[in-house]
Amino acid sequence: MTTTSVSPSITAFLEWHRLQDHYSDIAPVHLRELFATDPERGRDLTVTAGDLLIDYSLGRLDRGTLPLLADLARAVGLEDHRDCMLRGDPVNTTENRAALHTALRLPRSSQLRVSGRNVVDDVHRVLDRIADFSDQVRCGRWRGATGERITTVVNIGIGGSDLGPRMVCQALRPYSHPGIEVRFVSNVDPADLLAALDGLDPATTLFVVASKTFTTIETLTNATAARSWVTAALGEDTVAHHFVAVSTNAAKVAEFGIDPANMFEFWDWVGGRYSVGSAVGLPVMLAIGSGAFRDFLAGMNTIDRHFETAPLEENGPVLLGLLGFWYSNFFEVETRAVLPYANDLARLPAYLQQLAMESNGKTVQLGGSTVDTITGAIWWGEAGTNGQHAFYQLLHQGTRLVPVDFLGFAEPAEDLLTVDGTGSMHDVLVSNLLAQRRVLAFGRTPAELAADGVRHDLIPHKVMTGNRPSTTILAPELSPNVLGQLIALYEHQIFTEGVLSNINSFDQWGVELGKTQALELHPAVSGRAEVEGIDSSTESIVQWYRAIRHRSR
Repeated sequence: MTTTSVSPSITAFLEWHRLQDHYSDIAPVHLRELFATDPERGRDLTVTAGDLLIDYSLGRLDRGTLPLLADLARAVGLEDHRDCMLRGDPVNTTENRAALHTALRLPRSSQLRVSGRNVVDDVHRVLDRIADFSDQVRCGRWRGATGERITTVVNIGIGGSDLGPRMVCQALRPYSHPGIEVRFVSNVDPADLLAALDGLDPATTLFVVASKTFTTIETLTNATAARSWVTAALGEDTVAHHFVAVSTNAAKVAEFGIDPANMFEFWDWVGGRYSVGSAVGLPVMLAIGSGAFRDFLAGMNTIDRHFETAPLEENGPVLLGLLGFWYSNFFEVETRAVLPYANDLARLPAYLQQLAMESNGKTVQLGGSTVDTITGAIWWGEAGTNGQHAFYQLLHQGTRLVPVDFLGFAEPAEDLLTVDGTGSMHDVLVSNLLAQRRVLAFGRTPAELAADGVRHDLIPHKVMTGNRPSTTILAPELSPNVLGQLIALYEHQIFTEGVLSNINSFDQWGVELGKTQALELHPAVSGRAEVEGIDSSTESIVQWYRAIRHRSR
């Protein structure tokens, strides 16, 4: 297979029509019936990927569903597409680029040649540089302009240069350096930067400015404001002591005042939303240390190898991708909830929103024709029991079907005993996870409510239909290695769904037009140019805004 070949639509395949027939059979069947007729499904409908146990037994499927889905994946060449990506072919066809984030976590001894160059050497050269820099900051050898130790790192980036490192730093909080706080700034709203700088001392603050081109307007606006904050306190010649860059544009970095020797490189074959394992992860390494960061990368590589070698029916990321495609295109679900029962993973749903929705929010197939499948489900979620008291009502009794991923861990990094002495707080948390997945699956019938003595007129209000699908992903603990495994699991799931829909999961043209028009509108909004040549709605709002701003200045 070549990366430029164009596959026919998946709906033309015989395997698709077999799945349609199967859907007609399985759709009316309740999970209660599936468990009654197949009591071993709870033990058998699981796969293991690295340290991750994936239980899909509470899904809307029987033992015949997964083989049919795997047949469909083979028919569209999923394995060939996977191999093309992993060997560095330009699978990002609209930009003629590889999508080689998996190279970021290959062992040093590996060989992977792209355009005649072993990119693994480049990866480890940069990894060694950020490890050396991180070690210097953490042990106090790298100091600010006044000679004081760095106690706060502020990462300035947006999109993948923010969501990934922010999520990972929070998730691995128990592993963080006790003397270094890491903060993040992404929004061009000045409130974000001001909140991040609140209470900080410029003399002990290090800024990491992450922008591939060093031209991203939000990032450069925030970085320039932060630069002024530092120079106002310490002087113009102190910038190089308090700013480093993650970029490829040495000229722009130097123009800003950052020593190019303190610029850490990444490559055009690393998409932003896949970049946390690159130099973009520098704030993570500053937080948890170079050894733990390498363990994080090793966890990603564990799932990469599993994705590459496991048969489709036993392949964790492929399984999740097949189920996601199954629910979107046959049950016509619109959203998916990711519910981590670990408070340190509170930012994971936001991270996965970008990973999934920027990758697969497409309407055009590889050859340029309009898709005829449903792509790009809306991903959302919240951590643990907080969500139970917010939106679980809709999950249990609403009219929408929302497949759920539950994430849980056997061992917490920290735990407390319950006040009544009956167990640990972590046991309470896991009990809630197990209860919620059971209620979603099996519900509560009118007969059961009546047997419990519920008043007749309240029974309709308390019925829970059940038959609402979930997948449960469990791991021994939330360690750097396991977190790397989770990220790679979802990366390859999203790739699998993209292949099934015959789309390019690695470009993001839908993001670009809004950026361009914002730059074009800025002179009119700021009052430096006349308001002309735009639609009447935008013109009216600009005039209103300028009038209010003029009054306040």
